[in-house]
Amino acid sequence: MRALYERALASKKAGDLDEAERICRRALISYPRDGNVLCLLGETLLRQKRPQEALSWFTKTLVNFPGFPRALEGSGRALLAERKAGQAVKFLKRAARRLPDRVSTHLALGRALLMAGRGDEAEVTIQHALKLDPRRATITRATDLISEERGEEAEQVLRDHLAENPDDPLAMRVLAQVAMDSNHRKAAQKLLERTVEVAPDFVLAWNNLADLYLKEERFDTALEAAERAIELDPGLPHSHVVRGNILSKAQRHEEALGAYDDALGLSPGHSGALSARGHVLKTVGRTDEAIAVFRQCIRLHPGYGEPYWSLANLKTFSFDPEEVEVMRAMVARDDLPDESKVNIRYALGKHFENQAEYETAFGHYRAGAELRRPHETYDPVQNQVVHDRTIEVFSRELFEQRTGWGDPSEGPILIVGLPRSGSTLIEQILASHSRVEGTMELPDLARCIREVSRSRGGRGEYPEAVNELSEEAVLALGQRYLRTTSRYRSGKPYFIDKMPNNFSHVGFLHLVLPNARVINARRHPMDSCLGCYKQLFYRGQSFTYDFFELGQYYLQYQRVMDHWHEVLPGKVLDVQYEEVVEDLEGQVRRILDYLGLPFEEQCLRFWETERAINTASSEQVRQPIYKGGVAFWKNYEPWLDELRQTLEPVL
Repeated sequence: MRALYERALASKKAGDLDEAERICRRALISYPRDGNVLCLLGETLLRQKRPQEALSWFTKTLVNFPGFPRALEGSGRALLAERKAGQAVKFLKRAARRLPDRVSTHLALGRALLMAGRGDEAEVTIQHALKLDPRRATITRATDLISEERGEEAEQVLRDHLAENPDDPLAMRVLAQVAMDSNHRKAAQKLLERTVEVAPDFVLAWNNLADLYLKEERFDTALEAAERAIELDPGLPHSHVVRGNILSKAQRHEEALGAYDDALGLSPGHSGALSARGHVLKTVGRTDEAIAVFRQCIRLHPGYGEPYWSLANLKTFSFDPEEVEVMRAMVARDDLPDESKVNIRYALGKHFENQAEYETAFGHYRAGAELRRPHETYDPVQNQVVHDRTIEVFSRELFEQRTGWGDPSEGPILIVGLPRSGSTLIEQILASHSRVEGTMELPDLARCIREVSRSRGGRGEYPEAVNELSEEAVLALGQRYLRTTSRYRSGKPYFIDKMPNNFSHVGFLHLVLPNARVINARRHPMDSCLGCYKQLFYRGQSFTYDFFELGQYYLQYQRVMDHWHEVLPGKVLDVQYEEVVEDLEGQVRRILDYLGLPFEEQCLRFWETERAINTASSEQVRQPIYKGGVAFWKNYEPWLDELRQTLEPVL
């Protein structure tokens, strides 16, 4: 029991909160009355900003151990996060009486008193905490504010502290967290780099820095940071998982598997390592091994939702009856986190779809989407405004005035469209050609666009800022795209960038790379949108969890593509999924003619081409052409009225 507790505590301290939660839940199966594990689970949930769930575990602790100070403080903190200051004060006062020298307890009580309007008492309590340990009190106060989503107040507390203590590594790391939460990556990077400069043995800061570099796809630098963390504390599994994630994103799959194995050697059953290992095995086509790893993860962590969806997302996998019953029991539990329920709901949806039980399947998909939507940020009005501006800026006149600008390379082939519209199939067909490199969904074009706004220094944003770009600047942006994408290529003359959302950036692409080709992957609007709705995306695509928003997004997509056809005739080749399925050879010849490439028989046997594939269709395109997806939406027709009405203009 002690070993499990220590592992969970180490994971929490390392910032691996998901793993800490799963270890605690696993320990409580055998030791359901252990007060320290119950409290550690509650504290972990609080760090994850799940106060209601946290409070339930502190309450269970107090039922078994009335007056347990750790549970009293945890209950008070959970109530404080729920803005129930009066109730929080009662618990925190009891905790403070039992823990007169604990800084965090008195700080939490001070905040609760202040929130409850008892300012004089609050001031006395906070001053007492500051006298106990001024530095620790400041850091604790800031982290508490962050957990309550009061980032601006936390930032001010930390900046005031750093004005007097400019080299405090703990304060700098926490301030970097505030910057990351606000999506200010440059500021976070500077803070973390300064942190490891003044505290070179700060393992958590090195791992944070590695994660930050990974988000920027600075793989070599990220790897150096992760390996520094491992060098400092080789026994910390989280650092090995971070290293594996970097190697995986850099397409160094075998090395990534080795890193995950290192983590599992230190912590057998580490959920993050198992799940990530399964994804890499799936990506490289080792499907049977991936299934075994995901199932192992489920056996060890039955409440962890991700491996259920990972199995269902193979598209070619079937759950056995026992697994289905476990999943149905899981989604009925009140204590299961929303994210786990979402994953399992989508997995159940796919299972019952495979059984042709479409009403039951749709019920699970809908329940999953309704749970996920509140956690996504999407504004359909803002989406339309962005596309209005794009259409206005990228006019026929703009392109005529800038004829001959940009880099003349013919190498890039962009595949755009909505997700689940056949783009991976087109990519796999083209990647089977001897002169074409299949890469992945590349973020480089969007980064070039962000650079346009940054270069203006606040004097205008994209897309309007495009009007101010010089011929030299446009050329430099095209060259930048070619340079940054080179890390994914091995030297073939053509390469594929299959980022579906680039459909809105076709005009910018033409400006900086006028000879790049664009293929628009199209599918029947109902099938396209339903496919999106049934797909649980890891991140992004936040428009896919509500039928009205999904339909409106499709209309905007169609509107933008119509604009490109009007102002850039011949630039984009529309490829209809249904036509590829019906006449594979005819459509392959048509695509290759558009690209100026000779026909190769291997393109018709695309499933034989061995390459890493990261998308949801990875297993489907490793098989011959499948016709069952055509008009698939009709199986769900009774429940699609809202979607059909929204899409009416394009049906």
